[in-house]
This record gives sequence, structure tokens and C-alpha cells, in this order.
Amino acid sequence: MLKREMYLAKIRGFYDSDLIKILVGIRRCGKTVILKQIIEELEEKGIDKQHIIYINFELIEYEELQNYKELNKYIKEKIIDEKKYYVFLDEVQKVDKFEEVVNSLRASIDNISIFITGSNSKLLSNELSTVLSGRYVLFNIYPLSYKEFIELTGKNGKSDENFWDFVKWGGLPNRTQFTDENNIKDYLHSVFDSIILRDVIDRLGLKDTVLFNLLLQYIVDITGREFSAENVIKFLKNEGKYVSTETLYMYLDALCKALVMKKIYRYDIHGKAMLKTLNKYYMTDLGIAQIKNNNFEINKSFAIENVVYNELLIRGYDVYIGKIKQKEIDFIATKFKEKIYIQVAYILADDKVIEREFGAFKNIEDNYPKYVLTMDKFDFSQNGIIHKNVIDWLLEK
Repeated sequence: MLKREMYLAKIRGFYDSDLIKILVGIRRCGKTVILKQIIEELEEKGIDKQHIIYINFELIEYEELQNYKELNKYIKEKIIDEKKYYVFLDEVQKVDKFEEVVNSLRASIDNISIFITGSNSKLLSNELSTVLSGRYVLFNIYPLSYKEFIELTGKNGKSDENFWDFVKWGGLPNRTQFTDENNIKDYLHSVFDSIILRDVIDRLGLKDTVLFNLLLQYIVDITGREFSAENVIKFLKNEGKYVSTETLYMYLDALCKALVMKKIYRYDIHGKAMLKTLNKYYMTDLGIAQIKNNNFEINKSFAIENVVYNELLIRGYDVYIGKIKQKEIDFIATKFKEKIYIQVAYILADDKVIEREFGAFKNIEDNYPKYVLTMDKFDFSQNGIIHKNVIDWLLEK
């Protein structure tokens, strides 16, 4: 089992805190494994099992506890002394009014530390923020990074073949158990179907899975390119689906809330302002993208771009598309006082491509680091702009 140290290192300082620890991520990205690794660390510190309460709401034996009053009663009955209790509620979004239970436990019991996980952004909602009102700390959990994928599989990280395997089939941990592509596809389809059926259709009370599939296929096809609602509506009309702009954005929002994809905003570098138009969408996991891909071949440039975007999120950056005059920067990534600019391409095939990628930074006047990431093995760094092989960059500490 891969120890996901990058997440554990962030969470350890809160093990005994009375703040609610919230772990959010797409289904099957490894949240349960992280909870179990936290439990193992607590037991290694001498915490006895009677003071660790773990409930996985995807297991049928806990089905009755999906009633919030029963859940509250069950946990309170387990707490019988003054020692610290550690409560783990896995996939808690299945419990209606779970936020009231969590808030009540935190407010009424001093010797309790609560961890919860969920697979949709109900855990990020304004409603939850209002109920818990600053009494929680949030950790975003993602599918495996490329470096984690290599650590888990023991493969050669420098191999282009292994990199493209990661790009094609993504980083959901359990998919690494399979080597046959048909088995990988079947597994990814089962994950996707569970997301759509449980986290989208049920939540919104809708039944048109065909429309969701068509919409997602379109988003996959335009990953990394400007989003146009008008073009999507035309595409859906050609497929016999007539939707309003309002309905379209409701479905897009549902897919984002199910953490299937993420919306990235544009930032005007000169005007220092967020732009609300011409945004883009990137897939949370490229394996899900692959099974919804209409094209036989992967668009390598946009796929690498998606991998880089996900890696920046994993590393804790806030990420935007950069706009400066008539040019576009693929990513502006910020973290506290740190800022980096990144251009991504498949290969620097000729002088025209080199000029396009390096020239994108021409009108940026600040001195923050600027990178061009490609599959090239030769170093094209120039004029203070750093060129790196994307695989080397992904494998960095």
C-alpha cells in the first residue's frame, strides 16, 4: 500500500485538533486509504481501538446510520470516558443533515476529534460553511500524481511508455491492479457510472444520463480550449438534445460538484483582474476522460496540459489561465507569495513553436519564474525562461 505522505504530512498537525478535518475528492481517489493510514498512525502512538470510531457509509452494515439522529446517538453511546476519541466518517455525504451531526458532536463533546470524507462538493457548499462557520480545515485529495503512480507500481518513471500509460488511464489507485486495457476500461466505467448515478442524478433528481454523457464527451474533446455555451448547445442539438443555456450550466455545475472536472478562470495579468468569460475545463482524472473520448488518438498537447494542471493543484497552487494583450499563458500558479508562469506543449518541433511558447512571456514584466514544459529531452532554456522535460518536472520533489 502506498503511503500518501504528501497528504498525511498536511493532516498530522490536526490529529488532536477540535477542528473538523474534511477530506474531499472524486470517488475512488484514495480517501479511505488515507483515513486508514491516519488510524494506523494513531494506533502506533498508543491510541486503543475503543477510542477510534470508524464508519464507512458505503458499507451496508452502517446503512441505518445514514439517519442523522441514529448516527448522533450511535457515536455518543461509544464515548464513555474522558480520553480523546477519534471519529472517522467516510463518504459522509450519504447522510442527510450530516453537517448538523458533526457540528453538534464538536460543540457538545470536548474529547473528540472528527475526520470526514466526501466525494462531492456538498462538503464545500455555503450551507456547510455556514453550519460549521470556520470550525473546519479542508484537504483536497486527488488521484495519484505521476510520482505516486510510479512509487505504487514500481515502474520506471523516466520511461515515455509508462508516462503515456498514466496519461491515458489516469491515476485512480485501483486501476493499477489491472494490466489488460479492457479490465481498466470496465473499472473506470464502473467508477464513472457510480459518480453519475449517485452524485449527480440522485442529487439533482434528474434521469437523463444520456445528456450527461454527451456533455462530458464534448468537454473531453475540448479540454484545454475555450468553452463556448453556444457551441455546446449546437453540438447537443445535432445529437437530438435540446437544452437551454440555463440547463447547460446547471449540468456543468453538477459535473464540477461531482468533482469529475474543474473549471479554470482567466486572469488579466496587466489589469490584475479575474475574467468571467472564455474559461476552460480540465478533467480531474484522465482515465475518466479516456473512456469518454470520441477520438481514437489522445491529443497529446492537451493531455499533457491537463496533467500539468492537476499536478499544480496537487502541489497546492491556485491556478488560472493568464491573459496578456493578445497572448495567453497556459497557467499562472500562485501559492502564498510564490508565483510561477507555465507554458505546456508536446514538443518544440520547430522555430515557430519555440517562438510561440517562449514568446508568450514577452510582455510579462515581473521577475517570477517562467517555465516551458514539453516532452523534449534537449534543454531549450533561453532569456531566463526555464525549459524542462515534463516527466522530469513531474518527478521532482
